Amino acid sequence: MNAAHAALRWLQHGSLRLRLLLGTLVWLVLAVAVAGWGLRGLFQEHVHQQLQDQLVRQLNQLSAAVNMQGHEVRVTAMTDDVRLDTPLSGLYWQVDTWAPSEGQFHTVARSRSLWDQALPLPADPGFPGTRRLGHAVLDLQDAQGHALLAVSRPLQLPDADAPLLRLTVAADQALLAEPLQRFTTMLLVALGLLAVGLLLAVAVQLHLALRPLQRLRQQLASVRAGQTAQLQGPVPHELQPLVAEFNHVLAANADIVQRARTQAGNLAHAVHTPLNILGNAAAHDATPLGQLVREQVSSASRQVDHHLARARAATAIRATGLRTPVLEPLQALLRTMRRLHAGREVHFHLASDVQQLEPLAFRGEEQDFFEMLGNLLDNAGKWASSRVELSVQALPGPPGQGGQLCLLVDDDGPGIPDPAQRNRIFGHGERLDEQRPGTGLGLDIVRELAHTYGGSIEAHPSPLGGLQMRLCLPAAPAA
Repeated sequence: MNAAHAALRWLQHGSLRLRLLLGTLVWLVLAVAVAGWGLRGLFQEHVHQQLQDQLVRQLNQLSAAVNMQGHEVRVTAMTDDVRLDTPLSGLYWQVDTWAPSEGQFHTVARSRSLWDQALPLPADPGFPGTRRLGHAVLDLQDAQGHALLAVSRPLQLPDADAPLLRLTVAADQALLAEPLQRFTTMLLVALGLLAVGLLLAVAVQLHLALRPLQRLRQQLASVRAGQTAQLQGPVPHELQPLVAEFNHVLAANADIVQRARTQAGNLAHAVHTPLNILGNAAAHDATPLGQLVREQVSSASRQVDHHLARARAATAIRATGLRTPVLEPLQALLRTMRRLHAGREVHFHLASDVQQLEPLAFRGEEQDFFEMLGNLLDNAGKWASSRVELSVQALPGPPGQGGQLCLLVDDDGPGIPDPAQRNRIFGHGERLDEQRPGTGLGLDIVRELAHTYGGSIEAHPSPLGGLQMRLCLPAAPAA
């Protein structure tokens, strides 16, 4: 039962090419088997009929060779077939006379091939058997157990006192085996070659028929990798509606993404404008109310930026074909951080080989990539003593997918020995040192964006002595 269920699941969900080949092979084997069985049966019937016709000719010759000499039946020599003179050759003739007083036939003449035997004919004078055009067809069996095919007919000579004669010619049915075996062998070879040729033709036809699907799969991979926005190129008429509908879905999806981005920008502008007005109004107010307004405006601005970043990333991750090469953003961020932290003489270094980074790409928005990595580098620059290192590791994924990009940001600062405190730094508004500049939202935004894209962010001890931030993001397939 389990094997039947497994076979049924394979037929439903297995390879289309293999299913078509298997179905064709099954029907091809059945068709060839039925054709072979039918052709062999027809040839066997044909050979059987030929042997019967040969026996009838021999019977006609025997009828012409029988005559009466006095009261004896004589048979002139039949020399047209040497098998009749060869003992036990498989071809025989026999002449019997009817004795009314005894009610039976007596053999009066037989071929030399019978030697000292006689054909086991029935004693019935009515010549039982299948009647055909003046002769009867009989199935006999000789003393050795060989099956014989015989034809027999009655003969009444014109002599006044001539007795009723029964003429019989018989042949061993083993004579049919040799031509039937040769035909069967040739038939098997011919049908085998035909089946192989048809199977190869079906395989080639399937390859040509499924090639557009292979091209379609490659185009879909290009869309997912960000190399193209829609499916392009000629396709068969049967696939054209599918391609048109899919391109329509891609266009609608891009339109939705663009509208979501526009709405997010409009919302940010609409919220930031009154916040900026309130902040500017309270900037020179030294009263407790002014201080409270400034604090709440600052908090509201951070919350708006945080949630808009999450909304933008959630919208982008649903888009198709996002691809951001990592090399240029890495180099641009390192140049920015060197200028930003130049007063503290913190050196930012790219530890990975540039040539190895050229084919790598992040499957997401470029702005989100800048924001995540920029927050990590800025945080490392604030805590580093003199050095920050950035390295990239490409982790392979399943075939056809991009795997993951892991960005490692190491600093030589004091680090965080306690694992519990290392997990706390990703909390919303968490700051382990209030003396350092910052809002406590940068790492939380990085974590939220990474999780939105299906990635992760972790903190570990760094080989440089400080903290190592490990940011893993989905990688786009190779272009």
